[in-house]
Amino acid sequence: MARSRLRRVSGARKALLRSLVTALFQHGSIVTTEAKAKELRHVADKMISLAKRGDLHARRQAEAFVMDKDVTKKLFDEIARKYTERNGGYTTMAKLEARQGDNAPQVLIALVD
Repeated sequence: MARSRLRRVSGARKALLRSLVTALFQHGSIVTTEAKAKELRHVADKMISLAKRGDLHARRQAEAFVMDKDVTKKLFDEIARKYTERNGGYTTMAKLEARQGDNAPQVLIALVD
């Protein structure tokens, strides 16, 4: 199944997903558009799976993607411990009202407790 391109070139799309996943792990939940949140789920699940693995190679792969080393440390030390018994589905999405300016569908994406 092909992934959405979010109407961006590949470099801009990767930068967008990197910043979204960093903000999600830093704050625990963020508000964004529905299309961006659907793409973010896959990236966040991959990063949490790397953190659950916990070896040096996984840490270096996560540090190459996540934009802040403190967030990477939080990912490996706190977030991965919460999900040791869970095999996926680390995020949840709740629909919000449409954005006022362009009527884009908004969602709250958060880490599952």
